[in-house]
Amino acid sequence: MYLDLIRWSRPAGWLLLLWPTLLALWLAAGGWPGWHLLFVFVAGTILMRSAGCCINDVADRHFDRHVKRTAQRPITSGAVSVPEALWVGAVLALLALGLVLTTNAATVALAVPALLVTLAYPYAKRWVSMPQAVLGVAFSFGIPMAFTAVQAGPAWQLWSGSVWGAGLLERVWLAWQDLPVAVAWLLAGNLCWVLAYDTEYAMVDRDDDLKIGMKTSAITLGDWDVPVIMAWYVCLMCFWAMALVHIQYYAIYLAATVLAGVQVVWHHRLIRARERDGCFRAFRANHWLGFTLFAGAALALSL
Repeated sequence: MYLDLIRWSRPAGWLLLLWPTLLALWLAAGGWPGWHLLFVFVAGTILMRSAGCCINDVADRHFDRHVKRTAQRPITSGAVSVPEALWVGAVLALLALGLVLTTNAATVALAVPALLVTLAYPYAKRWVSMPQAVLGVAFSFGIPMAFTAVQAGPAWQLWSGSVWGAGLLERVWLAWQDLPVAVAWLLAGNLCWVLAYDTEYAMVDRDDDLKIGMKTSAITLGDWDVPVIMAWYVCLMCFWAMALVHIQYYAIYLAATVLAGVQVVWHHRLIRARERDGCFRAFRANHWLGFTLFAGAALALSL
């Protein structure tokens, strides 16, 4: 039942987090980042996504029972209690923190706002007309953290000076200041990607969300949902192409972008009728789009 709580049988969720993070890791390192950082970011991504599922299901437990797709989730069905879910989420988040502590102070500093945004996201669906943007911020923190983990020095610097308290804000600010321009392009692209695929996800539940008063981008966009999703996909590919424009074997990445574009055309075919099954298939297939772009970047940077 705990495996159901963290969506273990549905890896698409953590894969959507993983590919932009690994792309940033490869770009920051100029190629292979080493086994240590690869393990930290792969394991950390899985752990934090699993912890996020616990937090989300606790926050949405009174809404999930009214939505066809979520009515049988462990907390809603009573298979897992709220205290159990919170304990599981806390343990997973602490394990992820333990991994981050093996990097450096800048990366630890960025992990704190990342956690805060993750905690805030489930509640944004009550108040924000496009909560997918908040999710996009939460799902993008792995990008700057990958850069600081590679470029901000070894782990022993974690304890040089004050990391916590007032010093934490300074660390966060300094970490952001030191990031290259490519990070901004990657962040902008990833935000567009999250908006695209999570709007496809929201289209699945649009009828139920309207009944219970939940706010989503699918509801906010109305009849503009499909064209705006396509525009977000185009922005993703353009922004990430700008982030990698300086690499030597850029043509390889452009070829991967073309393959990703073919997938976007297929997504349009799946969602244009706005049918529940087609939209859900499109959402679940997004990790292949992310893998395509990552694979192209990793290959280009490794030659």
